[in-house]
Amino acid sequence: MTEYALAAPSPRARELYDRMVAFLREEVLPAEAEYLAHRRAAGPEGHEVPPVVERLKGTARERELWNLFLPAESGLTQLEYAPIAELSGWSLDLAPEAINGAAPDTGNMELLHLLGTAEQKERWLAPLLAGEIRSAFAMTEPDVASSDATNIGTRIERDGDEYVVTGLKWWTSGAMDPRCALFIVMGKTDPSAAPHRQQSMVIVPRETPGVTVVRDLPVLGHHDQHGHALVRFDGVRVPVANVIGEEGGGFAAAQARLGPGRIHHCMRALGAAERALALLVARARERVAFGGPLADQGVVQQQIAESRLEIEQARLLCHRACQVIDTQGNKAAKDLVAMAKVAVPRAATRVIDRAIQVHGGAGMTDVTPLAAMYAWHRAMRLFDGPDEVHLRAVARAELKREPLLPPGRVVVG
Repeated sequence: MTEYALAAPSPRARELYDRMVAFLREEVLPAEAEYLAHRRAAGPEGHEVPPVVERLKGTARERELWNLFLPAESGLTQLEYAPIAELSGWSLDLAPEAINGAAPDTGNMELLHLLGTAEQKERWLAPLLAGEIRSAFAMTEPDVASSDATNIGTRIERDGDEYVVTGLKWWTSGAMDPRCALFIVMGKTDPSAAPHRQQSMVIVPRETPGVTVVRDLPVLGHHDQHGHALVRFDGVRVPVANVIGEEGGGFAAAQARLGPGRIHHCMRALGAAERALALLVARARERVAFGGPLADQGVVQQQIAESRLEIEQARLLCHRACQVIDTQGNKAAKDLVAMAKVAVPRAATRVIDRAIQVHGGAGMTDVTPLAAMYAWHRAMRLFDGPDEVHLRAVARAELKREPLLPPGRVVVG
């Protein structure tokens, strides 16, 4: 089991971890070939759900590996959940959804759990927690720099007891899945308000007139089953009761949603990095060149060592952020989460890149999972805030920090 650097897991957390290891070995990894065969038969832009997904969801529920991401449902701390989520990152297409822990649903469920009305929870949160439907999150826009959420141009205008939603979104993850039943849409309700009070979030049922899913957007040429869509909202009308939280509270709601989402992405990315390292090591042991296995080559040994070093460093930062979330709350952990959001994808992409290099041509194709893994984790350096935004936040926090000791004199000459 991954060692907990900051706190010992509860007996239940350790038991769930062991169950997750068994689930991966016995069910998920053996099912990947079936999943991929179905996706290939459907074509690059086919988004129907491979039957194996629902089968694995049933097995996960039987093993009580369900909704572990939400402390109110699982009873786990974020630090206890982290190694379990990391395991799910070994098989990103299958394992997170199998345990109902896949983005963007987890973030949407956290948002509804935190801010949803009783009616919203009954209509949308309950079926999401049951794994009966899926959802999408519509925040990013093609025409503005969406890393600054105050730029959002989509309008959410009140007309009596309804909101009218008009705008164009992209990278709307989850929108291509036929089970997607709702969008959570961020837009401006009051452009004249203070910058961080202009935005609101509303629930838009997928079948509402005026919603058009234009097309899927590939990630470095790879189309995910759930998709990342370009979506147009053209005079879409929803009840005022569909607002999440309060009108003008969209920016704060986005931060509440994205904080846990970012650290969960980091947890899963560590699992992908571990799988890439395992593939690298296996290839180095098996592949013979220049009279011996690649593992005998000093340059390959260095790549293996650097990969282990980077994974362990990134994991410690991720777990430290989890500990602060558990003990002091999301706000206190925001700088650590920002650091993890930069450090973990960087480490993962470096490890995956080394694994691709050692695999040679095989690493660039779909005969290994490495190319798809690289595409997703390279994209992770942009979604939920690009590296530059998080680094800016970390720098600002550091500039405000009082040093423990005075820095001393700068001696010149």
